[in-house]
Amino acid sequence: MNQLNQSSQNKQQIFTVTRLNSAVRMILEQDLGLVWLTGELSNLAMPSSGHWYFSLKDMSAQVRCAMFKGNNRRVPFRPQDGMQVLVQARVSLYEPRGDYQLIIESMQPAGDGMLALRFEELKRRLGAEGLFDEGAKRPLPREPRAVGLVTSATGAALHDMLTVLRRRAPDLPVFIYPTQVQGSAATAQIVSAIMLANRRAEVDVLIVGRGGGSLEDLWCFNEEAVARAIHGSAIPVVSAVGHEVDVTISDFAADLRAPTPSAAAELVAPDRSARAQRLVHLHQRLTQAMNRHQTAARHGFALLQKRLDHQDPKRRLEQQSQRLDELSARLQQLLASRLHQGERRLANLELRLQAKSPEKLLAAGKRRHQLAEERLHALMARRQDVAGHRLAMLSARLDGVSPLATLGRGYAIVRTPTGEVISRAAQVNVGEPLVTTLAEGQLRVRVEEVHNQ
Repeated sequence: MNQLNQSSQNKQQIFTVTRLNSAVRMILEQDLGLVWLTGELSNLAMPSSGHWYFSLKDMSAQVRCAMFKGNNRRVPFRPQDGMQVLVQARVSLYEPRGDYQLIIESMQPAGDGMLALRFEELKRRLGAEGLFDEGAKRPLPREPRAVGLVTSATGAALHDMLTVLRRRAPDLPVFIYPTQVQGSAATAQIVSAIMLANRRAEVDVLIVGRGGGSLEDLWCFNEEAVARAIHGSAIPVVSAVGHEVDVTISDFAADLRAPTPSAAAELVAPDRSARAQRLVHLHQRLTQAMNRHQTAARHGFALLQKRLDHQDPKRRLEQQSQRLDELSARLQQLLASRLHQGERRLANLELRLQAKSPEKLLAAGKRRHQLAEERLHALMARRQDVAGHRLAMLSARLDGVSPLATLGRGYAIVRTPTGEVISRAAQVNVGEPLVTTLAEGQLRVRVEEVHNQ
């Protein structure tokens, strides 16, 4: 039983403390990634290294945090103990102590931070649905019959817009759809006002907006219901919320964003004085164009008169007669030139025909054949001489290496009766018969003695 337990322990992986902490840190960082959380700052420490160390806590728990100087330089405020913040962090582990901690990437005050998160999430979601597509936005009417204002009846924004509209287009009708622009009831009232304007269909363009304020003050223009009402409006909508630096969801949903309510009024109202000046300018351009057209017409009439004078029938007949004489002379020259060229070409063809006569070609062929035959005989004779000389040389070399020549000098070839050549004394035994081949004939002998050396 003890041996079985020991074998089971050997199969299990054994960690060192360092390796375990490293593995846990990697699991935390990879599986959880970046997280958002809110809490209260406590035990804040800012050493000379520039890094921040603190705890983030709520009513029931706390967690240690570290924010390195590369990230805390972007924090726009001075954090203090007890402050409620919203942070984005990586969940990690400080390996030397085995402490679970957060590595803070960004920090902002909790109130505005939550609103900013809601803003970004709604902007992303509505954008994915296509509510902000540029292709769906409609142009504003150049000459609106009437303008509608969806804003507070007592706010400064209404006064500013009316002032601009009276100055630019005093006779332009303006319809006011009063609504709250701040607080819990504002969202529903703004949506109702936009729907009312669409039902009445008494204006050609709507301005939806208010004056400046904090992010919380402007929040009703970041609500999904308002964005969908603006996007679904059959009447083109201009969003004019706050100051130029303020950006709301309504700005993205509207057909056009104006930096301020006054600027929105400037955009929708045609400037009467400017239009009058433009009409004067157009009248001047029309007069100048008519004068230029008359001058050109008179000039053209004079040119036509001159062309008519030049088109007198008698003069044209004289010109055509002269032209006919010129063409006749050119035709005679051309015919004479073509005849001369034909004669020269015929002479060249006759010379070429004579050069290509069959008799001449046959004689030339016979001469070439005779020359070729003479060269062939000479070449064969040279080849025979070279081949005979080479044959004699090869015969002499063959005689020099021939076994018969060696036998002629007194040597013999000794074989066994089976034909095996004897080159060593050790190959035979005493009394064994052998066959000896001489230059002329053979001898059959028997071994009497064997000497190996």
